Amino acid sequence: MGWIMMSERELNRIEVLSQVNDGRLSVMDGSLLLGLSTRQTFRLLVRFRDDGPSALRHKARGNAPNNTIHAAKRSYALDLVRENYADFGPTLASEMLLEHHGVKVSRETLRKWMQEDGLWLSRKQRRVFHQPRLRREYYGELIQIDGSDHRWFEDRAPACTLLVFVDDASSTLMHLQFVRSESTFSYFEAVEGYLKKHGRPVAFYSDKHTVFRAAMQEAKTGHGVTQFGRAMNELNIEILCANSSQAKGRVERANRTLQDRLVKELRLAGISNMDDGNRFLQDFMERYNDKFAKVPRRPDNLHRALNVEPDRLRDILCLRDERYVGKQLVFSYERKRIVLEENEVSRNLPGQYVDSYEFADGRLDFRWKGIKLPYTVFDRDQQRVTQAAIVENKRLGAVLEQIRQEQEKSLPPAHRVGRQRTKYTPTGRKSPGRAPIGPNGTPLTLQQEITL
Repeated sequence: MGWIMMSERELNRIEVLSQVNDGRLSVMDGSLLLGLSTRQTFRLLVRFRDDGPSALRHKARGNAPNNTIHAAKRSYALDLVRENYADFGPTLASEMLLEHHGVKVSRETLRKWMQEDGLWLSRKQRRVFHQPRLRREYYGELIQIDGSDHRWFEDRAPACTLLVFVDDASSTLMHLQFVRSESTFSYFEAVEGYLKKHGRPVAFYSDKHTVFRAAMQEAKTGHGVTQFGRAMNELNIEILCANSSQAKGRVERANRTLQDRLVKELRLAGISNMDDGNRFLQDFMERYNDKFAKVPRRPDNLHRALNVEPDRLRDILCLRDERYVGKQLVFSYERKRIVLEENEVSRNLPGQYVDSYEFADGRLDFRWKGIKLPYTVFDRDQQRVTQAAIVENKRLGAVLEQIRQEQEKSLPPAHRVGRQRTKYTPTGRKSPGRAPIGPNGTPLTLQQEITL
């Protein structure tokens, strides 16, 4: 005699119907226990008496479901996914199958098929676990750096960026500085302040922002490193880039704490601009470190003395590049034509490369073997040819704020944002005072002023 597969519900029905059949339960009580109507309980009881317990087994058990998709359709759909949509998710792949091939498969069915054939990983399989990393043992061994774009002064001033330097071994705030946005020059200024106060650390640990990591390693100029990377190399400071924000979690957690505590302390101190904010940060850092900084595992300080002359440091912390000198002692730099003055040095420069130095204050220097070259600038932008600018996401807020301010300067005072408007009563009558005047010199109505 073979085995009969039955569900728990079917076994429960056998037990109840056996008691009804033996007279230990009434049909009414049995129907209540089974959650069925009295009529259905009678039907099941008749089947149980005629054919035994196996009669209560579901008749469709072991048969293919009515909505079964044919194996040929499954194979065809997966072949299309492999050939055309191997890197697509199930939702988008199902849409493409219907739109381009006329194959209708629900996203969940396709998800199951793709998982069974190894074309898609489940959410559990795709989950990435970030294992905790032990702190470095020495103070000054690894300094995590990051920029936090936030409304630090709330509505009292536009949003800006706080550059944060955190020691990995002790979670000590090493340097804080408000800047308009994350840029190479803003990091140069912050690093200069850090070096003068603490010296040179072993390494800086950052994200993959374009300030720290070259987007095109095979670029013909720059030797595959950014200006920041080149400057740190000259200062003998290693620059490391994290693969994820979790990898530099100490500075990320410091950012969250600062976005809460610092914002409120700036409000209490009545500070509403970056200059006053930067002066406030020194005292804030001391109080923050007294509360949150930890003692490193080893007592040694790995910071090294700067030992760089101010002029040399200024030449390091600037934008450097090379320019090819043409036959007429002319070369291009940032959409400008640079014309070298003719002298004993410049006469031998056609066909040679000269070094360019661009400083934070906008000053330009061009040198050949360390010799400064006098020059004049022919600006091709005098005709104001408009060209779309490439703006990084982290600098977008600062750029838009500058554009808005420039556009407002070209407007008449009466049309600038924040101007004092004439107040009107609910009936539309203006409050006592002079009526607004339109372009033709006639008083404006309420609707006309609102339109303007």
